[in-house]
Amino acid sequence: MEILEKRITVFGIKLSIVENEKEIGRCYIYIIKNDLHESPYALLEDVYVDEKHRGKGIGTKLVKRAIELAKNLGCYKIIATSRFERNNVHEWYEKLGFKKWGYEFRMDLK
Repeated sequence: MEILEKRITVFGIKLSIVENEKEIGRCYIYIIKNDLHESPYALLEDVYVDEKHRGKGIGTKLVKRAIELAKNLGCYKIIATSRFERNNVHEWYEKLGFKKWGYEFRMDLK
């Protein structure tokens, strides 16, 4: 028995909102393909809005654009992650149409 390695191509897109030449919000989506499905899926990461600009719909615009991009790229799902204690973020994701689906398991390597 042996373990074979095959490199696959994954690409990411950074979405930013800039005001007066300063980034005030950002998120990333990574498009991932595996052998389980014909279509890829999207991983939404690092959604961030500068504290002074929160509550103005910037995060919502970013996430809605990420969802639109994922659909246009043929993804069958988009996954967003959030830490357990961030209940307000969880509620926000649910308002945007996400569903609680499972657990994320993590191991820090550095």
